[in-house]
Amino acid sequence: MLTYPNIDPVAIAIGPLEIHWYGLMYILAFGGAWALATYRAKHGPQQWNAEQISDLVFYGAMGAVIGGRFGAVFFYNFDRFAADPLWLLRVWEGGMSFHGGFLGVMVALWWYCRRTNRDYLSTLDFIAPLAPFGLGAGRLGNFIGGELWGRPTDVAWGMVFPHVDQQARHPSQLYEFALEGVVLFTVVWLFSAKPRPRLAVSGLFAVGYGSFRFFIEFFRQPDEQLGFIAFEWLTMGQLLSLPMIIAGATFLLLAYRNDGKLSLR
Repeated sequence: MLTYPNIDPVAIAIGPLEIHWYGLMYILAFGGAWALATYRAKHGPQQWNAEQISDLVFYGAMGAVIGGRFGAVFFYNFDRFAADPLWLLRVWEGGMSFHGGFLGVMVALWWYCRRTNRDYLSTLDFIAPLAPFGLGAGRLGNFIGGELWGRPTDVAWGMVFPHVDQQARHPSQLYEFALEGVVLFTVVWLFSAKPRPRLAVSGLFAVGYGSFRFFIEFFRQPDEQLGFIAFEWLTMGQLLSLPMIIAGATFLLLAYRNDGKLSLR
């Protein structure tokens, strides 16, 4: 049995200025996305200059942050929002959702492509291999912050989170880091290294993330304010992942059935 190392959430403190690990993980996520996008631009068929990549990452970051906050509020904490609408704006109190961030990025990139007259589907394929890197960084941030812990377990690597209780629990944040971060990045990145039909790379990412998240939710403690959504086992994370799996499979089917001729501007 392991014990959570009780990491100080503040990475750097200079007088009244405090820089939290979770904030650093966001910087790492977006900085890594910029670096990977720059690499892909140099070694892929799409033409992107440094300014365009910076703009693309900026739009994606804004979509992820704004969408992530709205998702956390409306998917997971709507009752709290209904009682206190201004809580939506108090981002310093925490609360982000991947699925909300995913939708936010989709909308932000659509707006970016509309303004720059780029093909939307090709742009999604360009950025899809970058997303798992950010997901991995975010899950490390969850672990460092001691949040989103797992369900009780008797496996040898079970971890006690003393700020929760004295039960050994699945370190589900690390499971998500491994599958949604490392494994998904490797699979999607290698898949995108060869020419693929338009929308195929995006489809693989959606299927991969949705499937991994659905699986890991069986080891992650359900959100206290929601519990199980249905059947005494279905969580909100699983419910939100199902449309991703279906949409991703549809994208793959359309991509190969239409031989990459899909386009959307």
